[in-house]
Amino acid sequence: MRTSLARTLVTSSAVVGIALGGLAGAGASVAAPQHAAQAVLSSSRLAPLAVNNLGLDTARAKNWQGCLNAWGFNAGAVDGQLGTQSWKAAQGLLNYYGYNAGTVDGIVGRNTITALQNFLNDEGYNAGTPDGIAGPQTRAAFWNYNATGC
Repeated sequence: MRTSLARTLVTSSAVVGIALGGLAGAGASVAAPQHAAQAVLSSSRLAPLAVNNLGLDTARAKNWQGCLNAWGFNAGAVDGQLGTQSWKAAQGLLNYYGYNAGTVDGIVGRNTITALQNFLNDEGYNAGTPDGIAGPQTRAAFWNYNATGC
């Protein structure tokens, strides 16, 4: 049985290799060259996290999404998962009110966190010094801000 499985795997590798323009062996020759792997790892365009609730539970994240939608910024479904669409909406809100979240790309980076900290501080929640780091004080302020809906 193992011989049959090994033969199937080697045959499959050969078929894939031929389809891709070369014969793929079962050994190390299949691996990408070292420089190709490094190029992928050093890319500055990394995919954002699928969900970044910044410490909010589902109920509080739903409050944030609901408010963003109510204020005319499209956070998408109110599902308690702050994904790319929710953060695009938040960045849109923060930019609209002059907090300079930067590019509306849904990535929760330093500019977005700094803008959120300024927003939370202006709303009376102590997010600490706007430094672009979502530390415990910023997370606590975001948590408290989203205790209820808007």
